[in-house]
Amino acid sequence: MSEEEWDPVIETHLKGTFTVFRAAAPIFREQKSGSMVSFTSGAFAGSVAQANYSAAKGGIVSLTRSAAVGMYKYGVTANVIAPVAKSRMSGQVPMELKMGEPEDVAPMVAWLVGPDSRHVTGQIYTVNGGHIAVWDQPHEVRAMDKDGRWSVEEISARFDEVGQERMGMIDRLEAMAKAAAAGDKPNS
Repeated sequence: MSEEEWDPVIETHLKGTFTVFRAAAPIFREQKSGSMVSFTSGAFAGSVAQANYSAAKGGIVSLTRSAAVGMYKYGVTANVIAPVAKSRMSGQVPMELKMGEPEDVAPMVAWLVGPDSRHVTGQIYTVNGGHIAVWDQPHEVRAMDKDGRWSVEEISARFDEVGQERMGMIDRLEAMAKAAAAGDKPNS
């Protein structure tokens, strides 16, 4: 991927979200209330062929979570929605995907900016038709400790203590490849 392919996607999605948040923040801070709602996509979890889009959408998640912690003391909330809805872009996906309509997302946006959600901030939601889900928040899963600096050999000897968390996207790609090899529709 060239920088000419990278830059406009980052500028459109991530910088576009930043500029809206930057404009709203001083107003919300002064009035001591407000709700920021941004939009990402499932690509924030990783993408096979669109690293630029995935990075921008992941950046939106991090930007929104940063706004949530930075604006919390001013009574401002910030949440992000990853809608799964039909669009010109999703219509180009070469596989069958279950997705709702754009109108299905509006009630969640309205709720997030309404009075009943004043306690909700820093969250990632998916809206797909009648399905609303909250995504797991980043947190430490396991750790290993020692006094002083680690050596490469020590890490190697004890790595199983901390291990890794398997990416769900890799599991999904493997399932899709298996389904495609069997002649099934991978996403149905």
